[in-house]
Amino acid sequence: MTQTSPAPGKDEILAIIGRQLHLEGPLLPILHDLQNTYAHIPETAVPLIADALNIGRAEVHGVISFYHDFSDLPAGHHRVKICRAEACQAVGGAEIGQYALEKLGLEWHGTSANGRVTIEPVYCLGLCACAPAAMVDDTVVGRLDTDKIDSILAEVGA
Repeated sequence: MTQTSPAPGKDEILAIIGRQLHLEGPLLPILHDLQNTYAHIPETAVPLIADALNIGRAEVHGVISFYHDFSDLPAGHHRVKICRAEACQAVGGAEIGQYALEKLGLEWHGTSANGRVTIEPVYCLGLCACAPAAMVDDTVVGRLDTDKIDSILAEVGA
């Protein structure tokens, strides 16, 4: 889903919330369902979730912001997650991340103007021996350099 997609309606969001209410501890399943449906957690969903679960909006927001798999902004068709953990930083990961951001004219969590790619930070992909690393959609890539990032961005249509 791109940033140009229409905002989901209240009834659609309530239907998603309702599908998970029978579960014990339904907050995470609700958030996952919303994320999978809209490629982000719509801002309008937060008060609806809080009301349905009888919890504060701040608690819902806190969970969304804590887990890196949730986003409160619409994401591009492809997600490029660049590792920002120490092992990757030690071998140039921070510079690779900055290079990708500058190349696309984005900040972290930003989506390219054409809606094709979102660049996100991630804190460890478990590829420390092959650092610096990234995850492109569901595929991990190690030994990043500027040529590999250029290739990845071209491949996803950024």
